[in-house]
Order: sequence, then C-alpha cells, then structure tokens
Amino acid sequence: MTEQGREPSVPFGVAEVTGPSMHPTLAHGDRLLVHYGAAVRPGDVAVLRHPLQQDLLIVKRLVERRREGWWVLGDNPYAEGDSRVFGTVPEGLLLGRVRARYRPRPHGQRSAFGLLAWAFSAVRPVLSDRSVSRRLRAR
Repeated sequence: MTEQGREPSVPFGVAEVTGPSMHPTLAHGDRLLVHYGAAVRPGDVAVLRHPLQQDLLIVKRLVERRREGWWVLGDNPYAEGDSRVFGTVPEGLLLGRVRARYRPRPHGQRSAFGLLAWAFSAVRPVLSDRSVSRRLRAR
C-alpha cells in the first residue's frame, strides 16, 4: 500500500492498494479515501502501520479490540500478512478508517458498455462488516 498527499493536519488522504489480501472487497490498484484519526470499531476497514515494519502501510479489517491492540484480518483468507502472522497491532499504529474506494479505469477499455459498467462501479463506499467479530469467536 502506498500513501499519497498525506499532511498531518489534513483529516482525509488517498492510499493505493497493493496485493490481494483484501480481495474481493478491495483489488490491487484501488485508490482509497482514508479518514485519518476517525473513530473505528470492529468490522471497519482501516489503514495501519505494519507492527514489524512500521514504514510499511497495510489495509486490513479490524476484527476485535484486545488489550494489546487490534486483531486484524484481510478479507482474502488465502493471503498472508495479517494478525495470524504478526499478532495484534498496537492502537498507536492505527492511522485511519477507509471510507471509500475508487477503482481506476481498466487500460484499453473502449466499448461503451464496458465504460458504462466501469463508471457504475468505480466509486463505492467501503462498508463495515459487523459480523466479522462473531465469526472470529466462532472458529
């Protein structure tokens, strides 16, 4: 994930998704509208600093707040790189909540139907999944 145009005094910024860990919710190349410092709760998608490599930003779903920090998971159960590997993420490494995603236009897309389909689905809010915490406890 890369971060663009982030100023400490600006509450919103843009980040870009790299990798498949949040598929199908987010795809490689998606741009995210991030609300820095926003209140979060389980089920929200958030941008965080990686707990073992703090210069790396990650986007994950907040599953459960624990005493040590947040337990986070990617929406793709087959991708690695979440709390199953590195444990909880301390609260201080949570940067912001993802509010929306923008999917760039596919290269070479020329048909009118294809452009219309892209325009209809390019911008979407990123919604919380309130059942995610219950699913974790059920395992």
